[in-house]
Amino acid sequence: MILKKQDCKKDKKTNPFIGILLFLISIVLTLLTGPLGLVYGIFQQLFTKGVRGVGEFCLEMAISVDQLGNVIMQHLFNLLWIKEGGYKFGNRDETISSALGKNKQLDTLTGFGKAIDKILDIIDPNHSLNSIDYYIQPPKKES
Repeated sequence: MILKKQDCKKDKKTNPFIGILLFLISIVLTLLTGPLGLVYGIFQQLFTKGVRGVGEFCLEMAISVDQLGNVIMQHLFNLLWIKEGGYKFGNRDETISSALGKNKQLDTLTGFGKAIDKILDIIDPNHSLNSIDYYIQPPKKES
């Protein structure tokens, strides 16, 4: 395994148009190839691991969508759900529920944030607290 050396350098400046272009390309590719990958993945998991495999595949997708939501909604959530000085939403490797749980621990949720947390608790008791760093994907076994 080759590991990339990590450093503490500041991110280099990038052209904003490159980011916009790559975002648009990613949307087009997702729309064109996503449905095929979804159908193939469900059948592949169903025939190799059964319903359990489909459930695992769906959980992986749900976590990824949740992480995307954490990035897309970060500015609104930081405004509406947390007090000043709270743990910020927006980490691309973290779910919305994990950031919500960290703010619950820090007691930095606004009234609206607390209401969202209570709704989640009705569905799944202690959901946000249990979601803190909830999912660390194990390495895939080569078949």
